[in-house]
Amino acid sequence: MNEKIKVYDMTCGHCVKRVTTILEKLPSIKDVEVTLEDETASFSYDPEQIDLTAIKEAITKAGYPTESKAVESIDEPTNTEKTQIDTKVQPPEIITPSEKENKTVTKQFELTGMTCANCAMAIEKKVKTMDGIKTANVNFASEKLSVEIDTDKVKDEEIINKIKDLGYGVKTKENKTQFKVNGMTCANCALAIEKKLNGTKGVQKTAVNFANETVSVEFDPETINIDTIFAKVRDAGYEPLKNKDDKDDLQIANKERNWLIFSAVLSLPLMPIMWFLPMTPGVIYFMFFIATIVQFTAGLTFYKSAYHALKNGAANMDVLVSLGITAAYGYSVLTTFPDIFFEGPTFFDTSAILITFIRFGKFLEARAKGKATTALKSLLELQADKARIFIDGDEKEVSASSLQIGDIVVVKPGEKVPVDGEIIEGQTSIDESMLTGESIPIEKSVGAEVIGATINKSGSIKVKTTKTGKDTVLSNIIKMVEDAQGVKPPIQRLADKISQYFVPIVVTISVITFLVWYFIVDSDFVFAFTASIAVLVIACPCALGLATPTAIMVGSGIGLNRGILFKSAAVLEEIATLDAIGFDKTGTLTKGTPEVTDIVSFEKYSRDEVLKITAAGEKPSLHPLAQAIVKEAHRENIIIEDVTDYFEESGHGIKCTYNRQTLLIGNIKLMTKYKVNYQNTLDDFNKLASEGKTTMFIALDQKCIGIIALADVLKETTKEAISRLHELGIKTFMITGDNQKVANVVGQEVGIDEIIAEILPEDKINIIKDYQAKKYKVAMVGDGINDAPALAQADIGIAIGSGTDVAKETGDIILVKNNLLDVERAIRLGRKTLTKIKQNLFWALFYNVLGIPIAAGLLFPLTGHLLPPEWAGLAMAFSSVSVVTNSLLLKRYENVLFQLEH
Repeated sequence: MNEKIKVYDMTCGHCVKRVTTILEKLPSIKDVEVTLEDETASFSYDPEQIDLTAIKEAITKAGYPTESKAVESIDEPTNTEKTQIDTKVQPPEIITPSEKENKTVTKQFELTGMTCANCAMAIEKKVKTMDGIKTANVNFASEKLSVEIDTDKVKDEEIINKIKDLGYGVKTKENKTQFKVNGMTCANCALAIEKKLNGTKGVQKTAVNFANETVSVEFDPETINIDTIFAKVRDAGYEPLKNKDDKDDLQIANKERNWLIFSAVLSLPLMPIMWFLPMTPGVIYFMFFIATIVQFTAGLTFYKSAYHALKNGAANMDVLVSLGITAAYGYSVLTTFPDIFFEGPTFFDTSAILITFIRFGKFLEARAKGKATTALKSLLELQADKARIFIDGDEKEVSASSLQIGDIVVVKPGEKVPVDGEIIEGQTSIDESMLTGESIPIEKSVGAEVIGATINKSGSIKVKTTKTGKDTVLSNIIKMVEDAQGVKPPIQRLADKISQYFVPIVVTISVITFLVWYFIVDSDFVFAFTASIAVLVIACPCALGLATPTAIMVGSGIGLNRGILFKSAAVLEEIATLDAIGFDKTGTLTKGTPEVTDIVSFEKYSRDEVLKITAAGEKPSLHPLAQAIVKEAHRENIIIEDVTDYFEESGHGIKCTYNRQTLLIGNIKLMTKYKVNYQNTLDDFNKLASEGKTTMFIALDQKCIGIIALADVLKETTKEAISRLHELGIKTFMITGDNQKVANVVGQEVGIDEIIAEILPEDKINIIKDYQAKKYKVAMVGDGINDAPALAQADIGIAIGSGTDVAKETGDIILVKNNLLDVERAIRLGRKTLTKIKQNLFWALFYNVLGIPIAAGLLFPLTGHLLPPEWAGLAMAFSSVSVVTNSLLLKRYENVLFQLEH
């Protein structure tokens, strides 16, 4: 008996597969066909072996009701309806007087990663088992969990952790901010801001990036707001900037250049005066006058920074500089007035030139930092400034930032598309190289999506705005890059810890240096004093602070230029240590759409004739396989004729009339039903079917004239990508819901190590956990909603750029160009960046380990000379510049990494 029933709450292809599997396992059921579009399940069964009620019960028990909610009892709403009612009438948190006494509140959480009604049921079931949870309802449609909890027994964090353990995510309120800060001079300044903010109630986590002068803060919006956070930063002695564009690197470099010129003009004449002129009172007073101007203008910034650092219980580089220039200048002031104080040499040239050299270092550092952030700047420059809006038949030029959703924009040839939108009139070719890296423009017409900052190359089009501001593709990319450059990776903790104790240790060494030379070696005061100052000014915590973030900025910039987006700095480091990578099959290893792979002709017909006849029969159908055949005919420039009497036979194929002859396209059941002799074609059919291909017969006028096979074919780069990963020593595995035969064919063709097939979306996360339990560091590559939980569970989630928004939100890395070779490139880039970080840290530490003893006079017995403090200051400046320059050398690796596929 044939039957067709309604099945509700199916949301994706895996729901369809699940219902199909349930039906196929029941006694006597055959010819199962489940469709998502019209929510139906068609099948044939033997009523003597199973009745329809039992079939419906089996489907309903799996979470897919077979009766419409509209006919269910109004008095007793279903669990889903209860959730919907709760969602509509309850605010995020309700506390009534009686609830206050019982400490019971109702809360809501926004969920991510659910793919079907079963996901909702699983969350609901597990959360209900938690101690302190009185009721729990999950609304799959609105993706919300509503819980009634006893606040004495369970906390929000525990509920969130439980949901994450199940493989799903929880959206939180906007509790992150990132802003620029003016006034940082070294890594210890960054640590001072972190210390200040982390000690503030409501601030959960702070990360300060000294290299690009940004502060990233996670906070509780119900406890603290942005203004309070800014006030704390000001109290620490630094200036937060609300608008990130208020201060760009060029302006900073220009400002440092101006200060350098000012201090150099005043201080450099002091050196020849000291060397060539007699130290008469007049000369000394002149030097005092010049040095005082430099000390309290160009040098004032060091005092301000040191004051705020010490006030907040920290010590930064400017404390060292301030001690050095104050000691030299202060001692010189005392000896300038011997009648009041005492006689002795002056060090006015030392303090003034030291300030000049350090200003020189700051100028070089500012320029080098600017080069490290060019990737982000180039992105910002891509945004269109103006737009031509279409209102009541007229065009008006407006600012692109003023556009609203629904506005119609006219884009003419050669112009940038100002917004994300949909073409409603015209056709053109769009250059999307800024997004994908592909130089060939893409043809687009009415209904196609366009992305802001891409370039219209040919025809004039009208675009309806669909996304503006922070929701646009380019804005999201910019935010991801900023986040990646603003968050500290684990390796920087070592540098931060060293920097924290660095200044006190250096001051101690400086004092010991003076005491040893003056009291133990019995040198004169000037000698001991000079060595002590040199120790203070040669020490440089800046190099340690710049070691990690500059390499991260350059590395993430290289990835950005080539379509690999790292969402955080930690990801760029962690990907370097991967042991295993899992791949989804459909849409990841394969193209995700069926293509014609084989055409076998029989009788007197040629291959092209078989394709032409089949395309004619499939032309009226909307089935993906039919459309693939029609697409292949178009690709081969075959003219497709029309057929008549078209009829689709569910589960069998199609029947129609072609040139007054009966045309049949379908499976063996269709051929058998219409008594077509297909025996001579079975060898070819079985061979193609054994390769995991979908194969169909074509019969014309009761004769089998051909066989067409289709498959979801591999992406062009898949084989090479897997091979390259194996060269890196990484284990590969494939996780798919497809049948084992198809999975084996695909897996064996690409050479993947392990093939895991016929699993449900919720099982993917368990596969990842199994690998992690074996001590593998695992990445997951996927593109669909069903991959989101696995992407979240993996140590590194890699989302394909053409995939769903959920997958891209869950992933840690996004491959914009959908090229699997970029997986291997991302790993190599991560490894190279980590190597560069280690080099930077080594040289920063080596510089100080070597430089401080030299400044203290270690080589004096061999050379007979001390290192002058001003040269120590110059050496300190160049140590920071060398670290940044070493990071910039990473750019040379870009061409090697992204060489053309061979």
